[in-house]
Amino acid sequence: MFKGSMVAIITPFDNEGRFDEEKYRQLIEFQIENGTDVIVPCGTTGESATLDYKEHDHVIKVCIDQVAKRVPVIAGTGSNSTAEAIELSQHAKQMGADGVLLVSPYYNKPSQEGLYQHYKAIAEAVNIPQVLYNVPGRTGMNMTAATTIRLAEFSNVVAIKEASGDVTQSGEILAKAGDKIDILSGDDFLTLPLMAVGAKGIISVSANIMPKEVKAMVVAIQEGRWEEARQMHLKMLALHKAMFIDSNPVPVKTAASLMGLCEANIRLPLVGMQPANLEQLKQVMQGYGLI
Repeated sequence: MFKGSMVAIITPFDNEGRFDEEKYRQLIEFQIENGTDVIVPCGTTGESATLDYKEHDHVIKVCIDQVAKRVPVIAGTGSNSTAEAIELSQHAKQMGADGVLLVSPYYNKPSQEGLYQHYKAIAEAVNIPQVLYNVPGRTGMNMTAATTIRLAEFSNVVAIKEASGDVTQSGEILAKAGDKIDILSGDDFLTLPLMAVGAKGIISVSANIMPKEVKAMVVAIQEGRWEEARQMHLKMLALHKAMFIDSNPVPVKTAASLMGLCEANIRLPLVGMQPANLEQLKQVMQGYGLI
């Protein structure tokens, strides 16, 4: 259902820390002009953790309004409270989102059965295409292939954003339930290997600043131009790594600021980049001609 180059879009803040709606609309246009296939607001990269509920809904609404059905919008509506995830997902559906992205419950560290029951409750409560999101580095636990395969039985669970770093786990899901659920890469540096085993695309951090290049590699893979795609993958690897020299989204938001796309402002407890990391980021960006 959802495929191609998808951006986990940043949420710009002004110098007072407020949501900068005008810049956000400009960022969305930048993505669509450069071929991005899907916009994903209010994910980790969109700083959903420090948006209050009113802001969260507003950011999603602005995204849906600006996109105006030109590409799908998958709204980040996950929570470590099942009831809150259901409420956020219902709001997103009412506002016209094409799907929702549901991060695994963080901090609680539920069992695999708890994860299954969490996602089952959301699937049964909200009739909208749902993308599961497995990111152990953020949540503190891995959702196993077996749990994902169980959840694939729900018709509105259409994909999983896999950011476990485990290509074998994604392969197992596809081997046993690939006719029921799609894999989407959650790591830019694993887009090529995951798509090689059958993933349908990437929900990308790097696409915030290099949307055309991320899209070009995805298209090369889709068209079977593997050697060309491999070269693109290797060329972009240093940039992908630079996006994680500090906690996401600090580097990508700083990079966007250096390109004049928005301010670098973030919300506590995240802070701006330290001088050494900032200099490293600038050197990488200069190497790509971004600044």
